[in-house]
Amino acid sequence: MNRTEFIIATAIILFLAFALGWFANWLVNRFTRVTKADMGELEQMAQSLHEAEETRDQAITYLQQREAEITNQLSQTEAELRAAMDGLRESRREAEELRSYIERQNAG
Repeated sequence: MNRTEFIIATAIILFLAFALGWFANWLVNRFTRVTKADMGELEQMAQSLHEAEETRDQAITYLQQREAEITNQLSQTEAELRAAMDGLRESRREAEELRSYIERQNAG
C-alpha cells in the first residue's frame, strides 16, 4: 500500500467514523426529544406540586397556631386547677378547724 492509498483509506475511515457519529447523535436526539405534550404534562405536574407545597405550608402553619392555642389553654386550665386545689385544701383545713372548735365547745 503506497502513500496515496493509505491517505485515501484513512480519509474514508475518518469519514465513516464521522458519519456513524453523526447518525448516532441524530438517533439519540430523536429518541430523547421532549414533545410539547410532555412539556405540558411536566408543567401541569410542576403546578400541582407547587400547589401541594403551598397547601402543606398552610397546614403546618395552622397546626402550629392550633398547638400554641391548645398549649395556652392547657396552661390556663392547669393554673385554674392549682387555684381550685389550693382553695379546696384551704376549705378542708378551715372545716377541720371548725370541727375541732365545735368538739371542744361540746366537750367543754
